[in-house]
Parts: sequence; structure tokens; C-alpha cells
Amino acid sequence: MSIAFRELLKKVGSGTHTHKDLTREEAADATRMMLLGEATPAQIGAFMIAHRIKRPTGAELAGMLDIYVEMGPKLTYGGESKYTPVVFGIPYDGRSRTAPLGIITALILSAAGIPVILHGGDRTPTKYGISLTEIWHGLGVDWTNLSLEQVQKVFDATGVGFVYTPRLFPLANGLVTYRDQIGKRPPFATLELIWHPYAGEAHLISGFVHPPTEKNIIEALSMRGTPKTFTTVKGLEGSCDLPRDRTAIIGIVRPDMPFERLLLSHNDYGFSNYNVPLNSPEELFDDIHSVLAQKDLELSQSALWNAGFYLWHLGVSEDMNAGLKAAKALIDQGLVGAKLAEIIKAI
Repeated sequence: MSIAFRELLKKVGSGTHTHKDLTREEAADATRMMLLGEATPAQIGAFMIAHRIKRPTGAELAGMLDIYVEMGPKLTYGGESKYTPVVFGIPYDGRSRTAPLGIITALILSAAGIPVILHGGDRTPTKYGISLTEIWHGLGVDWTNLSLEQVQKVFDATGVGFVYTPRLFPLANGLVTYRDQIGKRPPFATLELIWHPYAGEAHLISGFVHPPTEKNIIEALSMRGTPKTFTTVKGLEGSCDLPRDRTAIIGIVRPDMPFERLLLSHNDYGFSNYNVPLNSPEELFDDIHSVLAQKDLELSQSALWNAGFYLWHLGVSEDMNAGLKAAKALIDQGLVGAKLAEIIKAI
């Protein structure tokens, strides 16, 4: 048993009226002890549920992120691009109701010249929704056996990288099992949305569900001062996917500029209020292949809605309408399908 960890656990687990928030340094110490197994399983499980009940602060998330950045894997980018690499923070416990668009978006952005990094593992509690790893598999891409050096080579060659955490960050992946045992998402689930496995300045895009989560994300990243530019998206099931059944709520933080709130309505750009459901993995894989083969499906409309925004937001296109046209052109010209084939060949 770790006496030092027990003292930190006592602070967050002392009850509604007597608990105390951890400092950034204390949160970093607690995270390091959990990752290294210096805290016992009983202590780790108790900390996770107590921290969830107390609710994390921005300073605590900043300290936790300090350790993830310090101890986790990092990619660089050795390819040629005039755009800042983008890291998408997508919930590790996946999707269960709506069709995920993250990989299609990554392929479109990469086809437009923007380097993109995704990260995640296998199906994760408590939701056990379809994971990015599984979707990549369904498209013929297997990242799971690659070393960090091999992922780096693929990223340099194609502009797309995927950090498979069970292999490349096993210390963090070792904490996943506690989620099933406590039956709730711990604050580490928020941490994964803002972890950026990139050694350099990247544009981080984080999904969120609840406004307090967005507030903590902004506080944590602002406190760390890196990345300097980041975006929050109240997306489908906490992802970075813009919804079509409601106004998209987006937060933008840029250096030396005030926080910007952007509201986007699908109606203003001719899209229906329909989110494509996730019926089965096999149907999803077929539909993604059909989108890349220039077939007009509902999933194609969702892909355009998302990619059009990101092409505008990340500086490829001058406005939203131009972004939508650019996304459609990339798909229609076969460049997005070619990007997937390029990744498969590189691996």
C-alpha cells in the first residue's frame, strides 16, 4: 500500500462537505502512482469513484494530463504539410447509437493535406460501444501490431496516424479494467479527450457531452498553455462528430484571442435533421466503403457536413460552403478512397 497515495485519496474521498480538491502537482503525483502501480488496486478503484463523485477540477485534469504527456508515446511529423497536425479526442468507450464519422473525417482531412492523429483501444467499459480500432479493422487497416516507430513511418508517409493504446501506452490501458469494476466512467475518460500524443504544437479537437466537462477542458488546457489552439465540440455521443438533428455547439480557443462560441445549424446548409443510426458493425463498414466509392447515402451527407466544417475551421477553405464543396470534390475525385488504400499499403 502507498501511504503517499492514501493521503491524496483521503483528500478527494472525505465526503461532500469535507473533501478537498487536489492541486495540479498532487493530481500529477496521484496519476503517476496509479499508472506505475504504486497504488494498490483497492486504492485506485476507490480514488476513481471518489474523484468522480467529487468531480474533477481543471487544475486536477491539467496535472493528470501532465503525466500522460510525460509518460505516453508521442508522434512527430516528418512529412510535408503547410497545416498544423490535428489530434481528435474521441471517447474510448465508443459509439452505440449513431454511426461514427471520425475515421471518414480523418481520411478526408488527410486527403486535403492536413496531418491527423487518432488514438484509442478496443471496446471499453462502461459503454462498450464500437471502437475506432474495430472500424479501422473493418476497413482493412490493422494498427494493433505496429510499434511506435512503425506508426511514425505510416504517419510520415500518409498523414494519418493511430496510436493503439493497449500496445503503445499499456500503463494507461491498464487502468481501463477499473471502469467495469466501478461501473462508471472515471475522470480519466475526460483526460483521454484532451490527451495529445504529439511532440509539437497540434490543434486538439475534443468532444464533450456536458457543459461542465467543456469548462474543465478549457481550464486544464489553458493552464498548461499547450496546445495553444484547441476546439471543443458538443458532438454525437461525446465525439467530435457534428450532429444533424440539432444545432452544433462548438468552442474555439486561439492564442491571444477571446473564447469564441460557434453555433452551426444543418438547416442553414441544406442538410436534413437525421443522424445515421449504428445498426451493426458490418453495415457501418459497408456504408463507409460506399461513401468512399462516391455513392450518395445518408452517411455521405453526414460525412460532408462534418468534413466541410473541419476543412473550413482548419484553414483549407475560406468558408463553410467552400468547405462543403471541397469535401465533396475530394470524395468524388476518389482521393479519399485512395488515401485509405495508401494507408493499407503503408502498413
